[in-house]
This record gives sequence, structure tokens and C-alpha cells, in this order.
Amino acid sequence: MGTEADPPPLTAIIGGSGALGFGLAVRLATAGVPITIGSRDAERAVEAAERVRDVVPSAMVAGHANADAAGAADVVILSVPFRNQSETLTNLKSSLRPGQLLIDATVPLAAAISGRATRMIGVWQGSAAQQSLEMVPEGVRVVSALHTVSAAALGELTTPLDEDVLVCGDRREDKREAAELIERISGLRVVDCGRLEMSRITESLTALLISINIRHKTHAGIRITGLPASRWD
Repeated sequence: MGTEADPPPLTAIIGGSGALGFGLAVRLATAGVPITIGSRDAERAVEAAERVRDVVPSAMVAGHANADAAGAADVVILSVPFRNQSETLTNLKSSLRPGQLLIDATVPLAAAISGRATRMIGVWQGSAAQQSLEMVPEGVRVVSALHTVSAAALGELTTPLDEDVLVCGDRREDKREAAELIERISGLRVVDCGRLEMSRITESLTALLISINIRHKTHAGIRITGLPASRWD
């Protein structure tokens, strides 16, 4: 694994004006990661970047239209609602390039079709992340992660985090790279959950946690027990 002493990658958060994207932006900015917030509307992206600086004055953050944000980044986090995923990736095809790492946090909740947020909808490819893999240009590396971390908890820096992030992907090196970025956020530990096809299960945990949160009026997370101390050897 890398260390906090390693230079962090320039990270684009596509959908950074939304709750999850904004929460990730403030947490990563706090950790010294340079951030580019992407939005369909460049003005909204600039406004979101200003909001990040209001919370984290030292933040290295800028706001751009999605294509410009993704094109300049080393790592791209996709944090858009499922109903926008396909259109967003279609519009990014000329901006994404081989070698980039795409961390997909999309969840196919039934809310995308005016259903309940505690229910899932079927995805022909098996999961939202597998749909991403099918849509991105060849050579873009795709992993799925960040489905079980509360957007509200991320966005409130006074809320301590102490939970696991479940990551799926077909290459161990890609998952490890994603972990190096995500674990810069204090209180998050990344757990390798297997190949990208397993994301159909990890994505569905969002609906489960929404149900738990509604019932218990909280922001629940996931913790996996019994793991070895060295998880990436």
C-alpha cells in the first residue's frame, strides 16, 4: 500500500455537487488530495468548489464541466444517481483515457424510476459498475466502491468515521490503488470483496442501509470482522 507521504493523485469527482460527491470532496480535501469537481453545469461545479473551500480553507479544489474535470484527472470518482449514469458516461467517452482509474459509486436504486430508495432495480449487465465497464473507453480501469458510506456523515467533518469500504474489481492492482486514495480519509478501511461482478451485491447494501437508517434514525456503516492485519499481501 502507499502511504500518506506519497503524492495524492488529482481526483475528479463527477457529481461533486451532489451529497455524496460533496462529502467525498471535503474529506479528501482535508486529507490534502487535489480535487476537481465535475458537474453538467460548470457554474454549479464552481459553486460546489467554493462550498468545499468554505469548509476546508486549505482545499486544493476547482470546479469544471464534467468533461474538463474528468479529462485532467488521474482518478475519476463517479457519484451520480443511476438515472444519470449512462448519459454521463456517454458524454465522457472523449474525455476518459486509457490508464485512468474510474471508481464507480453508482447504485441502481428504484428511486431512479420513482420507486422506493429501499429497493433495487435490475441492470442488464449485472450491476451499475459492470455497466460502467461496458461503456468506458478501452483501457479505463473500473472498480466499484463507496456504496455503504453515508453522504451525510462524510459531509460533516465533526462526525468521526469508523467503517469499511467494500471494493470490487477485476484487477487487484486497481483495487489497491483505489484503497490508497480512499484510506486517506481518516476512519475508512478498504476491504477487497472480489471481482467486479460482486458489485451487484455490494451495491444492494445501500438499499439495506437506507432501510436501517430510516428505522433507527442514524447513519449506519459496515464493518467486516476477522480480517488479517495485512490485507493486500
